[in-house]
Amino acid sequence: MSVTLTIRDETTAGDVYGERPLEFPTERITVRDLIRERVYQEVQDYNLGTGDRVFRGLVQPSGAERVLNGKPTEYRLRENRQVDWKPQFEKALAAFDQNGFFILVDDRQVEGLDEEFVIGRGTHVSFVKLTPLVGG
Repeated sequence: MSVTLTIRDETTAGDVYGERPLEFPTERITVRDLIRERVYQEVQDYNLGTGDRVFRGLVQPSGAERVLNGKPTEYRLRENRQVDWKPQFEKALAAFDQNGFFILVDDRQVEGLDEEFVIGRGTHVSFVKLTPLVGG
């Protein structure tokens, strides 16, 4: 029996700017499984979309730039093309390891990609993207 988990994108202040449901074959998953499913679904949604060049995802595809005044997860591709989910997944894993974003499961920050958790009724998962400071 599969389980559905709704994930949220939040600011560091706790404001929600995106939500999406994800389907998993079991209740017990790893952080790596969570990131893989999220990235896979984002790429599928874009590739099956209407031809809009705006990719909405956890990490920026190569050949794309942030959408001005858009959400932190919106990127405009220079040309209309298919995106491969595997490089996106590798970028997402690297970003997690380098603290580009963190994940909260029921308000507790997860530490590693192999950390497991159980999806239960009311499980809350939030992705919080960090913005690098500019200046110097």
